[in-house]
Amino acid sequence: MSNSSSFNQFLLLTFVDTQELQLLHFLFFLGIYLAALLGNGLIITAIACDHHLHTPMYFFLLNLSLLDLGTISTTVPKSMANSLWDTRAISYSGCAAQVFLFIFFLAGEYFLLTVMAYDRYVAICRPLHYGTLMGSRACVKMAAAAWASGFLYSALHTGNTFSIPLCQGNTVDQFFCEVPQILKLSCSDSYRREAGLLVVSACVALGCFIFIVLSYVQIFTVVLRIPSEQGRNKAFSMCIPHLAVVSLFVSTNMFAYLKPSSLSFPSVDIVVAVLYSVVPPAVNPLIYSMRNKELKDALTKVISGTFCSTGNVATALHK
Repeated sequence: MSNSSSFNQFLLLTFVDTQELQLLHFLFFLGIYLAALLGNGLIITAIACDHHLHTPMYFFLLNLSLLDLGTISTTVPKSMANSLWDTRAISYSGCAAQVFLFIFFLAGEYFLLTVMAYDRYVAICRPLHYGTLMGSRACVKMAAAAWASGFLYSALHTGNTFSIPLCQGNTVDQFFCEVPQILKLSCSDSYRREAGLLVVSACVALGCFIFIVLSYVQIFTVVLRIPSEQGRNKAFSMCIPHLAVVSLFVSTNMFAYLKPSSLSFPSVDIVVAVLYSVVPPAVNPLIYSMRNKELKDALTKVISGTFCSTGNVATALHK
């Protein structure tokens, strides 16, 4: 039996076999990647340049766009390169780096979405205390905590995953290095170490999910009591985009990692992986800009070339 020290590369799963279809896959991923770069790049530029958007909500949205760019940039370019050059290989160190960065950005995004739920809760349920609870320092600390938590979470998972001996070859049944697919290559008696960490991770994820749900229960309770229809619509417009992004994130990830084994086929796994790793970073900018007039106006200025004076977003949050 071989272990992880007997090879220096992994073989990734290809979408298609023929060269013509591989070119089509390359163009499809290129379109999605460019859309994600354009959408998130515009949001980052708009928020950084427009002083009207130097508020906690948009500060967190800027961080979300950065995390989305990191997530899609970790997996899609390598898959595109493999299709273009008709290869399946990824180096051992490249695979480890991909696992680390993917989990880092994905976990950081989930923690940040939890922080954003708290921001919406304070804004709607405790508006008189919003300036105190969501000051510039508090926002920077919460955002930093989300990034740091993602880093720690990723370091634990990556270190544990690649310390497990691999006895089932080096073929990963996914278009990128995904932890569950790598664990399928491990020795059966070594899988338990990662299983314990997965249980702890599930508890943390469940805790964040419960926090988000409880926040929105209280938010909707308050919103439905607002007497004016205009006030209710404004409150809903603040919450619906975030709730839609959370729903997309949670539903796709839950199906990817909790689907029954009877549905675990390479073709199904690869489609699900695209849904939770590629689609959200591309559509999140669209979700946030659809019903947000302030963001639309700022994006219009960016596209037309009318840039606002830039400043330090973090220190301008109190404005």
